[in-house]
Amino acid sequence: MKKLAAVFAMLAMVASNGTGYAATMVTADGSSTVYPISEAVAEEFGKANSDVQITVGVSGTGGGFKRFCKGEIDISNASRPIKSKEADMCFEEGVEYIEIPVAYDGLAVMVSPQNDWVTSLTVKELNKIWAPDSQGKVTNWNQVRSSFPDKPLKLVGPGTDSGTFDYFTEVINGKSGSSRGDYVASEDDNVLVQGISSDKNALGYFGLAYYEENKDKLKLVPVDDENEGNGAGAVAPSTETVLAGTYQPLARPIFIYVSKKAAERPEIQAFVEFYLKNAAELSAEVGYVPLSAQAYELALARFKAGKAGSLFKKGTAGIKLEDALSK
Repeated sequence: MKKLAAVFAMLAMVASNGTGYAATMVTADGSSTVYPISEAVAEEFGKANSDVQITVGVSGTGGGFKRFCKGEIDISNASRPIKSKEADMCFEEGVEYIEIPVAYDGLAVMVSPQNDWVTSLTVKELNKIWAPDSQGKVTNWNQVRSSFPDKPLKLVGPGTDSGTFDYFTEVINGKSGSSRGDYVASEDDNVLVQGISSDKNALGYFGLAYYEENKDKLKLVPVDDENEGNGAGAVAPSTETVLAGTYQPLARPIFIYVSKKAAERPEIQAFVEFYLKNAAELSAEVGYVPLSAQAYELALARFKAGKAGSLFKKGTAGIKLEDALSK
């Protein structure tokens, strides 16, 4: 029996990596917006931890939370804070979570490069385009602005499971999920790129990072919130304008949610700590805007302390991350 026990002990050592835990898996799913940074972190982490298999899926922020609250995954990627109904679902399933902001993202509004009349839009015009009451009524470009041509308005955007959809509708239409439904919707950003780029009359929106990957196929539309305190006139999204707070209201933090139970596992601890220590560099590489060094330090301290729950139950607009994370 002693010999057999020794064999099992040796097998366990072989199956473990340099950090001392058994070869295992870290599972993440959710937002297509957060996917590029989580995938970049997973790739870099995997280089030093080859025995840890990491999977990063894309099912939309809402889809990710559904899986997360059922205990199917360790980490949920989210381009918005968890909703109260999702928090209730997690509570009912006994899933506690640690909320961690990892970067900033701006939402890009785009048209086809063939579009030669749109040089900017106001928030009011975006509301006129996307408001629920506009369905079937605002169907031509000249209805948005009289100087625009009398051409059909074709709309493309994220599906209702997307955190990008939730955030855009909240800040443009005043309520999360409030939107006209007569548009081409997809959780696949590649489909959105194709839908916008291939139609001269199309307009759509998705995360700035994905625009950066496809900017040769799209025309960016600066947005004017008509508040000179945020910058005079129309402002285009960029690292500089997102950090400066002048690209309003379409800039937001993005998150990962970590199961508190999963965080007890050493491979999850190692992965999340690696994530936060490398997020600034890797987020910039894939087109996101890094948080401040202080915000990353506070987020890491929050994770290590196992502080569960959400700091952003009323959304993120107007909230300084450093102040929220200090609580």
